Amino acid sequence: MDNGTSSYSPINFAEKLKLISDQWQPRVVAEMNDYQFKLVRIEGDFLWHDHPETDETFIVIAGTLRLDFRDGFVEVGPGEMFVVPKGVQHKPSAATEVQMMLIEPRGTVNTGREGGERTAQNDLWI
Repeated sequence: MDNGTSSYSPINFAEKLKLISDQWQPRVVAEMNDYQFKLVRIEGDFLWHDHPETDETFIVIAGTLRLDFRDGFVEVGPGEMFVVPKGVQHKPSAATEVQMMLIEPRGTVNTGREGGERTAQNDLWI
């Protein structure tokens, strides 16, 4: 599958993030098997949701991500990652802009079963 990247060219996160102007709209930068690697910019609060069929990985590139859970929270800083287990309700938020990578199976809806206006279009490549 050719998605505009050569198989022999590295993917530069900083360059790709410069192409993203909107927040909460993940963009695919690569695929491995059935998993997508997505870059996203966020700021403010998201909504409570879960993914009953899959874990979700958050890798922070810049900023500090807060992940709230019904029984606590975790803060994830630059160079750190956190895996939310499948079925666990969570709410991402960021006091200031966070740039991060998400790793999840192709077709995973960012709002889980909640839907609504924050639901991002899937399979948008940069």
